[in-house]
Amino acid sequence: MAEARAGRGPHLVSGRATGLLLAVLAAALVLVSVAAVSIGSVNLPVGAVWRVVGAHLTGSASPDPLRDQVIWDLRAPRVLVAALAGAGLSVAGVAFQALVRNPLADPYILGVSSGASLGAVLVVSSGATAFGGLGVTGAAFTTALLTVVAVYVLAQRGGRLLDSRLVLAGVAIGYLCTAATSYVQLQVNPTELHGLMFWLMGSVAGATWPDLGLPAAVIAVCAAFLLPQGRNLNALMAGEDAAAGLGTSVRTLRIALLVVGSLLTATAVSVVGGIGFVGLMVPHATRFAVGADHRRVLPVATLLGAVFLVAVDIAARTADRPNELPIGIFTTGLGVPFFLWLLRRRASAGSEG
Repeated sequence: MAEARAGRGPHLVSGRATGLLLAVLAAALVLVSVAAVSIGSVNLPVGAVWRVVGAHLTGSASPDPLRDQVIWDLRAPRVLVAALAGAGLSVAGVAFQALVRNPLADPYILGVSSGASLGAVLVVSSGATAFGGLGVTGAAFTTALLTVVAVYVLAQRGGRLLDSRLVLAGVAIGYLCTAATSYVQLQVNPTELHGLMFWLMGSVAGATWPDLGLPAAVIAVCAAFLLPQGRNLNALMAGEDAAAGLGTSVRTLRIALLVVGSLLTATAVSVVGGIGFVGLMVPHATRFAVGADHRRVLPVATLLGAVFLVAVDIAARTADRPNELPIGIFTTGLGVPFFLWLLRRRASAGSEG
């Protein structure tokens, strides 16, 4: 029954065509990444990008040391970090939406991004000794997990999760975390405040190769856990009773989704700052394309999120040359109208029902 419901509803791609869509998205990710490396304060030929990347992959000498430094040391890491963050936030959005069975849920709206940002800023402003030496990612994960637990508890009444309370609790907790973050900012040295504010709005500027290891490992581990859970996620979306009837351990699955979503959000925030609404828009676009079956949603959302955030980074670097704008300006500018459209659509569907 859960599988039938997951496949119900209009969508563009179904069956074997999903594999073709994944191949198209993988090719699009390669192409948009090459374009992102090529575009910058000084545009470089695409051919030069391929030659430098090829030289590093084959271990041969680079034909142009200056271009090699720009392409390989400066631009390539930021593009890959953007791709990983986009993939991680998208998968986190899928996890949270399944956790609370609400398509309006995402790390930003639920306040998880704000909570993760608070932990990260506390470490950045206070030094590595904050949070017992956990580091930026550890502190972000701790505050993200505490935030989503608080939202989850406040959204319940009589042991049942209420959709009407979920968004309100998330917004309230998110504002509380934002206020605490603002207070921490006031204690920061004025010379460091600009950089901290730019990072809080989302940026992959200054990304380096060592920044890739942690998000790549986290996304790989979380994806390895979530992908085999597609049937269980479908069952959970059909309702707790239906999931339990199919043998799914609802409590265990929800705790796992809580941890996985918080870990993905915290990892993304720790490397790119507070980028909002990616976890809302990408899962919805994915379901529009392939339907609600999580066995298709998870891999497609992973690639689509990576393509989306790399493309947004290109816009952030080119919209106001030679200045670079925070990525969060663009994702929020797209995400807020999208969220309001979803609210109106759900209200219309409710009135018709």
